Amino acid sequence: MINYKVPWPVHWSSIVNHHKNIDQKDFRPYLGAMPSQYIQAMNGIKIGYNLRIGPGVKIISANHSMIDYSNHLPSRPIIIGDNCWLSANSIILPGVQLSDHVVVAAGSVVTKSFGPDVLIGGNPAKVIKKLDPYSGNKRDW
Repeated sequence: MINYKVPWPVHWSSIVNHHKNIDQKDFRPYLGAMPSQYIQAMNGIKIGYNLRIGPGVKIISANHSMIDYSNHLPSRPIIIGDNCWLSANSIILPGVQLSDHVVVAAGSVVTKSFGPDVLIGGNPAKVIKKLDPYSGNKRDW
């Protein structure tokens, strides 16, 4: 049975691997709760407050070796800051760091890190526009 060790709700069509390597500032969102998400935290995933994550999102923290596919390569953990939004079918690849208030457009492939208050999109993702600072409800830290 897939996901039976994950201690939070996971949609039947999603997969969460290495859940113990996921560090979240809050218990929500439940990674894998939306349909068709793939969360692979072999090298670690760190998530800030107020993440929105759409269906079909992939967060992949480790690549395979090109000369031995059974070997995964070490990498820095993926870090996603506060008040970020990963839109439907976006992909976050190993070692990426997203600062606070980064919005990832639907279907984007994020291969590098980005600073705060930006909308990014494309394959590979690039800055589409600068955003005003986040003004929604903020958690009292």
